[in-house]
Amino acid sequence: MADELLIDKIHDLSDLELATLICLVAQEHCIIDTEPDALDDLVQELELVAANVFGLSHALIDCSEHTSLDDFAHAILSIEGSPVRSNSTVRTRQDSYFLNAPTFQSIAARSPVSENFADNKSIANVIIAKNLDEAPKQVQIQALELMRTKRIYTRTSVQKAPKRFLFIALLGGGEGPRLTKHLNDQMFISHFHDPEDGFPNLEETYDDGDSISSVVKKGPISSPGPLLLPRISATVIEQLSQLSKHATVTMELKQYQQNIISFLRLHRAVAGGISAAATQHFDKLARCLAPLHNLSYATPSLIALAARKIYPHRIHIVKPEKERSMQWGSDVDAIAALLDGIGAEDVIEDALGTVGAETPL
Repeated sequence: MADELLIDKIHDLSDLELATLICLVAQEHCIIDTEPDALDDLVQELELVAANVFGLSHALIDCSEHTSLDDFAHAILSIEGSPVRSNSTVRTRQDSYFLNAPTFQSIAARSPVSENFADNKSIANVIIAKNLDEAPKQVQIQALELMRTKRIYTRTSVQKAPKRFLFIALLGGGEGPRLTKHLNDQMFISHFHDPEDGFPNLEETYDDGDSISSVVKKGPISSPGPLLLPRISATVIEQLSQLSKHATVTMELKQYQQNIISFLRLHRAVAGGISAAATQHFDKLARCLAPLHNLSYATPSLIALAARKIYPHRIHIVKPEKERSMQWGSDVDAIAALLDGIGAEDVIEDALGTVGAETPL
């Protein structure tokens, strides 16, 4: 179990800081959603969270339908670092067994980073991909490969991501899956930040108390200097990571998890089912939440909380004409009326309300 001082420090974190901490502890990546008008403020807040709270370098890429692989790579390789040896034993993209795939051929043909640029750059600890859902498919595939392999390939070298590495897909508005299928499933959790909850780190940068929207936006936030100690150190993250790996999940709670998964897969409003990767993330998040609550074991409430963070970005709402009862002659208008207004969060709450477990004595 974590010490009381650490638990108090964790309880003082904002929702964005806590989401970042969970992902760093789990060594996974996330989607953060907000209102479209608040995206710019959220970008600066996340930059400050990375720099001041965790002492990590960060990079921002503002995606659009015109974003190229060059843009993506240059944004990621934006931190000065040591040159990477070109004779690395890691297989280069030219040697990859993916070479015959059309998508990867286009990436190989357009080696996104020039030799001189890549040799003295390294990948940032935290990558904030604003409007990633608007980026072309090949850019999203490149992001997926980076998350899976923690490497990005150049013409002459392989750039490796740092040990503490977090990729944040920052989206504005909407509900349900918006990224390509496999990239979406790779994302560990999704979190919606309500602008009314504020941007505490950004607000502290203004001395006059004016609202954030009424002042001129500053440029990109720089990383903290060597004398600025982060509030959450690498040692703390490693400690929480080890505690999460040893957290206990009883057989009864395993059954509760499986009941939630089964209900979601069979829910009439869900199209496409629930993936196996989501199930693995579900179990992992429940374990990660335990030490944050100063527990060495998972509880039903932590299981429910994990479900609310794991599944919202993964659930597709079925179209009325595809709903399964249509096979037995249901009226499409009646089904449309039934599904009207139902979103992923409604499905999750329906599942938790139906299969909710009583707290063990």
